[in-house]
Amino acid sequence: MKVSISLDHSYSKDLSIMVDALRASSTITTALQRFMRVIPIREIDEAKRLSEIHGAILAGERDGAKIEGFDAGNSPVEIKDLEGDELVITTSNGTRILEDMHASTVLIGSFLNCRSLAMKSEELANNHIEVVMAGVRGKFAIEDFLCAGEIISHLSDNELDEYALAAVMASKYPDKVDDAVLNSNSAQGLRSLGLFDDVKFCLKRDIYNTVPIYKDGTITKL
Repeated sequence: MKVSISLDHSYSKDLSIMVDALRASSTITTALQRFMRVIPIREIDEAKRLSEIHGAILAGERDGAKIEGFDAGNSPVEIKDLEGDELVITTSNGTRILEDMHASTVLIGSFLNCRSLAMKSEELANNHIEVVMAGVRGKFAIEDFLCAGEIISHLSDNELDEYALAAVMASKYPDKVDDAVLNSNSAQGLRSLGLFDDVKFCLKRDIYNTVPIYKDGTITKL
């Protein structure tokens, strides 16, 4: 099995995993503990419209901060106390990336579900698993790289490209991973907004067996 990592865009026609560790992937995975489905939307106005149509809870952020009038931000800490049939979510990076992933089976990964996600990926993939780092507006984000490494480390022996191999090596020591993520630019931005509890929650390992799958504009449990 070939395993590769890309940034911002997906190229696989087999199986791809979107990783936005801080915070969309973590929020979506957490939401599926108490919601039947999650609908990711790129634009704020469209998210509001769909929320009204479906009677759904509305979550989202821009520049990390909760959008005014929304029920919750892009926050796993807030989402874990909500429930309903549907959650509509719009975020700066993760939902944008998902809307452009059409050619492959699309799963969603975070530190919260690394092990289960890796196992399910190997079951579903034919010959290629691609981990797509959401990054921040097209730029590298260390938390996504390290999360990708932890996911890949749970796969069986595979043919890793150099980027994937580097990510696995970088993620080898959890304490150092935690330190790097807690001090990352993304984490410090969330700290300034009073959302540092989200960062610490997103670093919990394998607390969920849930594997989110994105298909036809909707995310459900696989």
